[in-house]
Amino acid sequence: MDVDSAIRRRRTHKHYGAEPVSEAVVRELVELARWAPNHKLTNPWRFRLLGPETRARIDAIVPEAEVMKLRRAPTLVLVTAARSDDPVRAEEDVLATAAATYAMLLAATERGLASYWRTPSCFREASVRAVLGLGDDEVVVALVHLGPPVTDPPAKERAPVDDVFRVQP
Repeated sequence: MDVDSAIRRRRTHKHYGAEPVSEAVVRELVELARWAPNHKLTNPWRFRLLGPETRARIDAIVPEAEVMKLRRAPTLVLVTAARSDDPVRAEEDVLATAAATYAMLLAATERGLASYWRTPSCFREASVRAVLGLGDDEVVVALVHLGPPVTDPPAKERAPVDDVFRVQP
């Protein structure tokens, strides 16, 4: 699959097959994600494949409605950015981590996997951050849901190029 096709085929999936994505495939996705543009090569991104024990500990402390959402996908990858004390670099690092996350989603699409970029509010809470072992300098960028697709969501309409693009004279 070429890049254009991966971009156009990527969808937000909310339903998955039961088979988890192997650690080897998640590592491949992370390997590709780390090639995202990153000013001064600070490598701010951190990727955590959440195993069954961690997932159970999170399930025990978040609201039931969130538990149901977390259980949708057989594989969850937490993506965080380790932020600098410098406010400009901190912003750049979060944006670079977002670009890495998108690269991960495109690579997952290319491999025929379903994915979903979420930012659950409960992952900002101290209790969940403690379970995840997040440092004070880490900001949650994404909780990526991965798994085999069971549906093929339709493309959602996007704004026309002329609505979002202009040439500055």
